[in-house]
Amino acid sequence: MLNKIIKFSLSNKLFILLSATVLIVVGTYTAGKMDVDVFPDLTAPTVVVLTDAHGMAVEEVERLVTFPIETAVNGATDVRRVRSASMQGFSFVWIEFDWGTNIFKARQIVSEKMVSLTSAIPSGLEPTLAPQSSVMGEILFVGLQSDSTSMMDLRTIAEWNIKPVILATGGVSQVTIIGGDFKQYQILADPVKMMHSNVSLDELTNVCSSISLNSNGGVVRQYGNEYNVRGIARTSDIEELGKSFIKLNNGKPIYLRDVAEVKIGDAVKMGHASQNATPAVIISIAKQPNINTLKVTENIEKNLEQLKKSLPKDVKMDTKIFRQADFIE
Repeated sequence: MLNKIIKFSLSNKLFILLSATVLIVVGTYTAGKMDVDVFPDLTAPTVVVLTDAHGMAVEEVERLVTFPIETAVNGATDVRRVRSASMQGFSFVWIEFDWGTNIFKARQIVSEKMVSLTSAIPSGLEPTLAPQSSVMGEILFVGLQSDSTSMMDLRTIAEWNIKPVILATGGVSQVTIIGGDFKQYQILADPVKMMHSNVSLDELTNVCSSISLNSNGGVVRQYGNEYNVRGIARTSDIEELGKSFIKLNNGKPIYLRDVAEVKIGDAVKMGHASQNATPAVIISIAKQPNINTLKVTENIEKNLEQLKKSLPKDVKMDTKIFRQADFIE
């Protein structure tokens, strides 16, 4: 057999030469288009279910949230393994599928199972599917620091200015912001003032649940035209929020500001972030599976470079904290 191949090759030198040239050209072109990563993705198709349990204890999260989710997805089509982790206020469930299962089909199967959980878990909890990512998904860490801008403002800049730009970049699956002070509108009730004004906690809670909401009053028809009637009550002004009406007490109107302090504060922290021993806001960026790390990193850095021009002058952005592309290049 080998002698025949050699004889054929010697008798058709031009054909063999052209075939080898075509193979080299096609191989070079294909190699240039292949995705490059630090390690190959050796993880079976996996869907992650996250649940915010609103501060519940670990034992309650495990029994009331994690276990029902595990029970719902166990035995689902093509599921090979289910593992979980429960911590205070959070539940994580990893559902691994058979090799070769389409990830979008897997996510659809899990989504269908989540619909049946409405009556199995405490009301108010909504299990959500984590964005599609890979084991080596974290490709870039971006740090934000400033000498004069507060940590709350840095966090706000990261949430509303930087995060949308990164997510709009093709190939990005998730952007996680770590550190800083999370801006929060707080209503701090004063029990003494509530007792003096004869306001119960339920009455205060009801007012707070419907505060700063617009309302719809239907339409008004006039001269052949229709005009929408709206009640505009949404506001972010602290003084306006404090004027929210609660009830009448002996003919005297009681407002929110009379029984509680309304202010802007930072939410309770569950962790901190720092860079070079200095408080900072860290932005973790993860890519989608089967995406070229070098290309998506380059696109993100280009977008961030353009974004720097619109940030406050004292805000420093560092994209060299962790850069997975450095290990490839």
